[in-house]
Amino acid sequence: MFGSPKTRDLTAQQVKAALDAQEIMLVDVRELAEFEAERIPGAVNVPLSTFDPKALPDAGERAVVFSCGSGKRSATAVGHCQKAGHALDTHLTGGIMAWKAAGLPTVR
Repeated sequence: MFGSPKTRDLTAQQVKAALDAQEIMLVDVRELAEFEAERIPGAVNVPLSTFDPKALPDAGERAVVFSCGSGKRSATAVGHCQKAGHALDTHLTGGIMAWKAAGLPTVR
């Protein structure tokens, strides 16, 4: 679709494996209250409402992967990064809902 960001979609299992191998930094773009209520272990919170690609935490050698509730806001974050000239394009397709549907653990 014209104007849509090009995203690289990862499954919950791919994200879990990459987190376990310490290959990625998972950035949850949900709002703080959502993040505090339930989150994927190891995720860091950078809410979309105040999102600034220049202010992302340093991922070091790890790749940045975005997540949210369903995949919509994480795709929006990818778009913000691409518009700002950052080569970030990866998100957890289906968000935390897909993570939980896959039977993976969350922190409450």
